[in-house]
Amino acid sequence: MADPTKPDFQVPPEMRAFAEQSVAQAKKAFDGFMTAAQGAASAFEGQAAAAQAGAKDMQRKAIQFAEHNVAASFELAQKLVTAKDPTEMARLHAEYMKTQMQKLTEQARDIGETIAKAANAAKKD
Repeated sequence: MADPTKPDFQVPPEMRAFAEQSVAQAKKAFDGFMTAAQGAASAFEGQAAAAQAGAKDMQRKAIQFAEHNVAASFELAQKLVTAKDPTEMARLHAEYMKTQMQKLTEQARDIGETIAKAANAAKKD
């Protein structure tokens, strides 16, 4: 028997379908953006040599990190639209935030190391 203190949470099929379609469209738009960003990054690669080596590495890492972070967000969105109740939604969001904070810490460390390497290379030249 259903607990009368907890309302029965049901996502209407139309709303779920709309949410899934919205997520799919947003992902498609993002993929188009990333293709354009990668094209722009490739076009930029033909410029200045010494400083550019570090800049290219930073650029690749930034694009890679952005792709990973947005993909994780889309994955969360997909999970949220299929969640069965608010408790599951809260759990999914908490797991996402914990994982993303770990990833952002790793990414910041990686970016810092790349900047330090580029600075050391620039000093040598």
